[in-house]
Amino acid sequence: MKISKILIAVDESKYSEHAAEYGFELAHFYKADVGLVNIVEPVVMPATGADMVTGTIFEPPITSDPEFIHIQKEASENIIGQTIKHFAGDLKVTQFSEYGSTAEGILSCSNQFNADLIVIGTHSRTGLDRLLLGSVAEDIVRHSLVPVLVVPFKDEN
Repeated sequence: MKISKILIAVDESKYSEHAAEYGFELAHFYKADVGLVNIVEPVVMPATGADMVTGTIFEPPITSDPEFIHIQKEASENIIGQTIKHFAGDLKVTQFSEYGSTAEGILSCSNQFNADLIVIGTHSRTGLDRLLLGSVAEDIVRHSLVPVLVVPFKDEN
């Protein structure tokens, strides 16, 4: 088995940081190139009072406000930049900052990067939390065409 390209998904969570550390250790071991991806999901705002009268519960995602998009892009680039600074060393890193569904975005970047492995963290949700919030990791595992390493993280509280 040859691992020459590893895609690592990151966000601002400690779960993601733990997975990134693990993914970069693998990349250093295999001397693999790294694809680092951060997905910005569309924000859905609660409707105003006037819309509640018409029965509309949510407004469309805020996608047209240039300032909002700029802020999200900067935050995404900051997450990627900090991850590279902490873990990359001398590895070649390709950056992906996408807008949309997290699982679909990660899978799309995996295809673009031609990844041999995807590394993602998990919040280890169970029960009602998992049912209501879904599982990005599970969605990626179910639909990925390449192996997926899901790195669990348990709080030490």
